[in-house]
Amino acid sequence: MSLAINSAFLLLLALAQPGGETAANQHFLAALGGSLWGVFVQVSLWPFRAQHPLRRAVADTWLALSDLVAALAPEETPDPAGRHRRIATQEALLRTALDQTTATLAAAHAGKQRPHLRELDELNQAAARFATRLVAFNTALETLMARPDFPALAPSFGPVLTSLTNLARNTAVTIVSRQPSHLIAAEVRLRRVGNLIQALQDRVLTQTDRAPDAVQLTFILQQVANLIPPLGTTLRATVDRANEHAAFSVELFDLHTWTMRPLASALNFSWRVDPALVRFIARLAVLEMAGVAAFKLLNLEHGYWLPLTVLVVLQPDYGSTRLRAGQRVLGTLAGSVLASLLLWLALPPAVLIVAMAVTMFAFAFFLKRNYGYAVIFITLFVVLITETSSKVTLGFTVERLAVTAAGGLLALLAAQLFWPAWERKFFPGILARALRANRDYVRVLGDRLTNGGGYDAGAIALKRAAEKANSTVFSSLQRMSGDPKAQQEGIEVAGTLANGNQRLTRAFTVVALHLSPGSALQRPETGRFVTAAVETLETLAVIAETGRTDVARLTALRTALDTLALTPPAGATPLEHSAYGQFARCATELSAMLVAAQAAQAESTPPFPVTV
Repeated sequence: MSLAINSAFLLLLALAQPGGETAANQHFLAALGGSLWGVFVQVSLWPFRAQHPLRRAVADTWLALSDLVAALAPEETPDPAGRHRRIATQEALLRTALDQTTATLAAAHAGKQRPHLRELDELNQAAARFATRLVAFNTALETLMARPDFPALAPSFGPVLTSLTNLARNTAVTIVSRQPSHLIAAEVRLRRVGNLIQALQDRVLTQTDRAPDAVQLTFILQQVANLIPPLGTTLRATVDRANEHAAFSVELFDLHTWTMRPLASALNFSWRVDPALVRFIARLAVLEMAGVAAFKLLNLEHGYWLPLTVLVVLQPDYGSTRLRAGQRVLGTLAGSVLASLLLWLALPPAVLIVAMAVTMFAFAFFLKRNYGYAVIFITLFVVLITETSSKVTLGFTVERLAVTAAGGLLALLAAQLFWPAWERKFFPGILARALRANRDYVRVLGDRLTNGGGYDAGAIALKRAAEKANSTVFSSLQRMSGDPKAQQEGIEVAGTLANGNQRLTRAFTVVALHLSPGSALQRPETGRFVTAAVETLETLAVIAETGRTDVARLTALRTALDTLALTPPAGATPLEHSAYGQFARCATELSAMLVAAQAAQAESTPPFPVTV
């Protein structure tokens, strides 16, 4: 979409200028020259670093991991809801980065064999292993945070999580740069993280009198520590000059890396045509033609901002369109005011050029982070570049504001009235798939517990499927929350079930990490829980798809869950502590999900946002 907007802007700008083909050719040649220069800068090192795109993809995974670790830190002023949202967002971004990098590396395996490809694949898998254990660590940490004495223990987690964050970012830098100095700094960080984890384990066990929750958390921390030595070995193997002596800063600063996304993350190479995308393209095409006709017929000098605003603001769903429209109008207003102040200073041309460069950098930096700020800087750029060729007047500012507001309003009306695609139509199927993903996960988990299986590739694949399904559910809920109120019926119940389902996935993963080949847990209580969980999740999935609630069935399932006695036996092993403790939490979560479905039925409202 970003590429299309640039091309459309050039087309619209040429349509608004006198001179027809001559002016259009000048814009085309200028854009072509800038594009070729950008391509040259980007690919100039590829003959010497042909594997650079692969390294960048793996580095993006580690940067996403660093953002997840940073979100896990306990806060001085607790805000559980905000912390949970940040973690969920970073989990989704990390899952996307992992999937994209895995696909990129798989394509490279199918072609010409490249140096260090196996090591890069191992580094990508190492990031996935770290993520799995850190998410399980957060689940155990949330249990420990409920203790009344946790505030005294909370600061002890800061150094470990900060060091892990810096380690992940240092790993990303080393993967891309291949510099011995970065490798040495990473190896120092690896040693430091290992020492900090050991100190934290001892401190947690001492201050909690070796409580079961603390034992479980330290067990997961040990699994994180076990990943550190292989990471150092693999990272060293990717640096060609690893044994070279290099000077580096003895002081390890905190790393706050700016991330740039590869081109592949902005493109969709799937041949499957999404119906929502077809509707969006049809809606956009009609509006663009109407916008061009309007500014040509009304003879607006800068009327090309009308179709351009529609192009930028209009999104496939109404909620995102509404948000973009507000950000676009307010950002344009703020940018116009700031630009007027700059032009009032009567800056010389050299200063204007420097200011334009700064505003374009700020626009690119904020475009994916905060669209409102990005609009402010692009407005500054447009006003400044216009000043270099003609005098900017108050009329220019007022005209651009009016046309931008009209374009935003037109996009809003189109999103609501022209072939709308309300999220409530698609959500039931999305939620049902997420519930069934957890059903399959816990079923295999029960089989591993009974037969003594480990956390193998089959369990890992199901865990990833469940996490991806949960991420899709929350994306759908976010889109639905932006739809008109009439299209949000049942969203509260849907949100309750989505959050419960995500917590189930995390709890199942904590148990899975304790699995080891040959360690069976043949206890009738855990077997009954797995059976009840499978039946409950399937029942909720059927309700999500059909909208029909069987109250008797829900009551029977609640009774089966509430009567389970899941208390660890005396002298329980870490596996037994984990299975009993986490399954007890899961039983409560499942029972609460059943209560939500029953309550919706009692209120005579759809338990899910189904289409009527």
